Amino acid sequence: MVRYLPLVVGFIGGIGILANRLVTLNLTPSQARADALGILLSAVLILIGLLWQQFQPKPPEAVDLIGETGLAIADDLPEAVKTELAWASHILLTNTVTKAIAIYYDRQTILRRGILGKNPEVHLGAIGDRVIKTQKPVYLVKLELYPGRLEFDYLPENTQGVIVQPLGAKGIMVLGANIPRSYTKQDENWVAAIADKLTHSLEKVA
Repeated sequence: MVRYLPLVVGFIGGIGILANRLVTLNLTPSQARADALGILLSAVLILIGLLWQQFQPKPPEAVDLIGETGLAIADDLPEAVKTELAWASHILLTNTVTKAIAIYYDRQTILRRGILGKNPEVHLGAIGDRVIKTQKPVYLVKLELYPGRLEFDYLPENTQGVIVQPLGAKGIMVLGANIPRSYTKQDENWVAAIADKLTHSLEKVA
């Protein structure tokens, strides 16, 4: 990997200069100066490599979410809304890091898709209530760090990151990822745009 290249080159250069010094019987002043410069350059490369490790940390690794893959849509919805829910969830699952989706609207769970959690029903907790009241999404970048994670038992138990997106005053769309800190700002904008479209369709039915 590129971020390890300065370290490797620095170590190899330093070892090469040391080996060359050990086998040289008659050291000339010019060679001594060249060796000193080489050692300095190797040290600089090693330092750059160490700094890169701090400023370019290893990205978090994906986990295999626990659960069965499935799709469940509420039966009492119009076919047009079912089709739109299926389309929106497919887009999110295939174009973002999302692995699990749950949509709650008008006091019922109307969609679950992707890797399903144990609980088949979404029950609003403190985080979901806050999202509806404030009409502002919440992004939990590493779910295990939040005490409120217990309300997301309808997602796989080892879900890493969660976005809770409002769907007007009656619902939320919850997205679960298998990698912490994985949603970009562009992803969040994309999720918000799809949520607005779904909200418009659902409000016409309610």
